Amino acid sequence: MSKRCCWSQKIQDGLVYRIGHVQLVSNALRGVRLRGFPSMATDNRIHFWRKNAKVPGRFPKDTPKANNLKSKKASSFHEFARSTNDAWDIDDEEDEDFLAPIHPSSLPPTLHSTHQVPPLTPQQPINTTTGPGPADRLAPPTAEVRLQHEEATDCGQINGRVVVKSSSEALLNTNTVRSTLQKQQSLPVRPIIPLVARISDQNSSGAPIMTVRDKSRLDKFKYLLSCPNSDLDELRKHSWSGIPREVRPITWRLLSGYLPVNMERRDLVLKRKRDEYFGFIEQYYHSRTDETYKDTYRQIHIDIPRTNPLIPLFQQPAVQEVFERILFIWAIRHPASGYVQGINDLVTPFFVVFLSEFVEEDVENFDVASLPLDTQRNIEADSFWCMTKLLDGIQDNYTFAQPGIQNKVKALEELVSRIDEDIHNYFKRYEVEYLQFAFRWMNNLLMRELPLRCTIRLWDTYQAEQEGFSHFHLYVCAAFLIEWRKEILSMVDFQGLLMLLQNLPTIHWGNEEVGLLLAEAYRLKYMFADAPNHYKR
Repeated sequence: MSKRCCWSQKIQDGLVYRIGHVQLVSNALRGVRLRGFPSMATDNRIHFWRKNAKVPGRFPKDTPKANNLKSKKASSFHEFARSTNDAWDIDDEEDEDFLAPIHPSSLPPTLHSTHQVPPLTPQQPINTTTGPGPADRLAPPTAEVRLQHEEATDCGQINGRVVVKSSSEALLNTNTVRSTLQKQQSLPVRPIIPLVARISDQNSSGAPIMTVRDKSRLDKFKYLLSCPNSDLDELRKHSWSGIPREVRPITWRLLSGYLPVNMERRDLVLKRKRDEYFGFIEQYYHSRTDETYKDTYRQIHIDIPRTNPLIPLFQQPAVQEVFERILFIWAIRHPASGYVQGINDLVTPFFVVFLSEFVEEDVENFDVASLPLDTQRNIEADSFWCMTKLLDGIQDNYTFAQPGIQNKVKALEELVSRIDEDIHNYFKRYEVEYLQFAFRWMNNLLMRELPLRCTIRLWDTYQAEQEGFSHFHLYVCAAFLIEWRKEILSMVDFQGLLMLLQNLPTIHWGNEEVGLLLAEAYRLKYMFADAPNHYKR
């Protein structure tokens, strides 16, 4: 009987030991899973983590939660949102938090050779395979050593010393270095080609700039513009299919309502409006540093260098100062909306067109400071007034909550559901909201989606339409979306769809493609504009 009790007691003690050990491991692993690093509440747990060789070292206190969703593609918006960092802050976070510890310049000299455990980044999985203990690991390698490691195997030689790396160390050494490159490689590669210049009047197929038909059209424009009172209806009719480069500046001034149709009054009106603009400069521009307006000016000052960064013309200090004055004066004179990001893009077509009046060579590389001061001032004033005329028709796009854009995006969704039900249902299937891609189309009038040469051609037609920038633009966006039908339906997840819609490959587009887009938009307008129930299901 005593033997049975003894054996029973031993079995009971063994079970208690095993259960306690399993509970300890479970609690520790649960701490990793729930908080991103183990909760070391007792000395036993600390000893467990230190002695267990399968664990790749303790996590630092400030390590964020590991995200296991990174390993698979998001198939819907909710999965994508859970697995994606804030796109606005991602560069700052990586530069400050992830890349800083591996730069040799940020490390004391003594740490380059000491043995310590590199911190894990949130993207790195927790590795439980057998590897060297914390004392056997090397310090974060320097930049030169890391370049040697990228092509090395798991067993390599660094500065004469043989190093055997575990899989977790290989991830530590390569993931942070390659993460930026992977993000860049995931975007479509866009070659840098002339974006303005004389290619604005060329087809993408390389057709001659001037044909017999083009010469005839140019003569017709010159005749209409030389009349004592220009016929705007006839001028719009001929401008719809594109305006010749030689007469585009004066035609835009007329169609926008900046110039009067009467030829005798044009010079007087130009002088008066230009003087009025520079009167605003003298009256208001000094207030940009006042408490009331300094935030507005600061945002403008930040946005200007981002305007068409691939075109050297807009990176010139003289041009950026012009844009700052134009945008600040417009914001002061329109307090209902003030300055809103995206308005800075709307200045560029006017500036380029009015600059081309004085430049025969490559516009995008032309040094604006080499022009006479009076010419620079005239270009600036004309750009301001024409942009003002444009924004007067779409100002509700930029007032509080931007109701104009909200209504246009909703109208685009309704229109696409009637035009192409397959695309509409495809977006619903992968939880793609129209606002996620079409907001920029409305806010920037497709300027971020098309090269500047195409935008100038597009605006020829917008100027010719009665409500080109507000009403006809909706049908252009619908035609633009349907243009990529095949590519859209080939995507198999939310992330792929959004990447496509935000990086559409239009870099090689020219007049030919824009002409076809406008023709399709006109067809849609003709069928649906005055027929609210047409094709409605």
